[in-house]
Amino acid sequence: MRKDQKFFDMYSLVIGVLAAVCIGFLVLAMKLDEMTRGEFREHADVYIREVEKRIQPFSQVFLPGDDLSEAGPQVAAADSPEPVATPMTGPQVYNEACIACHGTGIGGAPAVGNAEAWGPRVEQGTETLVRHAIEGYTGQTGYMPPKGGRLDLSDEEVAAAVEYMISQLP
Repeated sequence: MRKDQKFFDMYSLVIGVLAAVCIGFLVLAMKLDEMTRGEFREHADVYIREVEKRIQPFSQVFLPGDDLSEAGPQVAAADSPEPVATPMTGPQVYNEACIACHGTGIGGAPAVGNAEAWGPRVEQGTETLVRHAIEGYTGQTGYMPPKGGRLDLSDEEVAAAVEYMISQLP
């Protein structure tokens, strides 16, 4: 029992010393705060203004109905130029639109490179094939939608795609 009492006495002494050191630090911090607070109060307003200037946002967002007179100089929006449309080549049109059906022969479409399926069609002439591709065609083996369903394609682009597919025949 004597050893336990000695341990508790030593433990209490250490805790007491630590508590006294903490109280000493607290008192010292309070004294330092009182001594230096006067110096900082003189410069606090200037400091706060400078910090507010540094953290201003780069721009402002105005909603409809907001007063823009305080916004500063106004810059008129530049006119956006008309986009220049460049025609696609035959292979590009094929890869963008035609490959969906003519790549595997879906819906009776002759697959590219299949001479047996393309033979009767090529015999009709390139003009007929191009007209069917542009206007659409319903035949015995399936349906060809106008411009392959891509109505944004020009007639020249569709014609280039037809010529490309014919050129791929063996």
